[in-house]
Amino acid sequence: MGARQSRASSKDKGSKRMLLLGRRQKFSPWDDTLLSGKDPRSLLKRGMRHISFSLVTKGMTDIPDFLWGLSEVQKLNLSHNQLRVLPPEVGKLTRIVVLNLCGNHLKSLPREVSLLQSLKVLFVNMNRLTEVPAELSLCRNLEVLSLSHNCLSQLPASFADLSRLRKLNLSNNYFAHIPICVFSLKELDFLHVGSNRLENIAESIQCLASLQIFIAESNNIHSFPRLLCLIASLELLNLNNNDIQTLPDELYLLCRLARIAWNPMDKGLHISHNPLAKPLPELVEGGLEMLFSYLKDKKHN
Repeated sequence: MGARQSRASSKDKGSKRMLLLGRRQKFSPWDDTLLSGKDPRSLLKRGMRHISFSLVTKGMTDIPDFLWGLSEVQKLNLSHNQLRVLPPEVGKLTRIVVLNLCGNHLKSLPREVSLLQSLKVLFVNMNRLTEVPAELSLCRNLEVLSLSHNCLSQLPASFADLSRLRKLNLSNNYFAHIPICVFSLKELDFLHVGSNRLENIAESIQCLASLQIFIAESNNIHSFPRLLCLIASLELLNLNNNDIQTLPDELYLLCRLARIAWNPMDKGLHISHNPLAKPLPELVEGGLEMLFSYLKDKKHN
């Protein structure tokens, strides 16, 4: 008899919890499946370093309201859903370190992202962004930002304030030039601007003295920027699939480029599928040492 009453009492508590949550939001079937009368905090994953919450590939068009009450969340993964809006309530999750919004239908981000002062990693790739709020530049701890596969053609000038940013992916957008603010990001060691509408690379690229990986493949770049040769830290330089005909004599200064690279993942110089003038194609086939030797002799003769 006592056990039966206990089960009934537990069921009543679960029903009351769902009723309280339901007053704030009308649940879709997946919400019922996810919570099943549970306290949302029971779904948190407590790792060695971070408290995580994941709602990946749930088919969501809206974010459930209960999420905004999980203030302890540090890693939040909402990727590969059908979200069209990120509500301003996201600003309540002030402890977030990693936020993954990849693969949704977002056209913009709320200004309240500026409240995420602990944010270090932000993935908003594979969405429909046409702009990025200037307020994102107030996330001064941001180190990794992926905005690839969107509809962007410019960035706010205030992005120059992201002084700790180390990795920036702007590939597969509509940029006609690398935004000026990018050249102020002195800590950048990774920059991907491939598959845009670039026709040249500004001389200011030399300001990125910490750059180790620079990818600008699949654009319409007409000339190899000579001042790029002053970035001695470069280990991977990918200019495949452009309109480059000549290479600067100073290319041999990039001593950390280990080889002519053919595999996209390999470090080295990627220069294939360009209309290089003779004898450059044959020298590229012969390897980086042969190419560098030719350019060095050419410069000093």
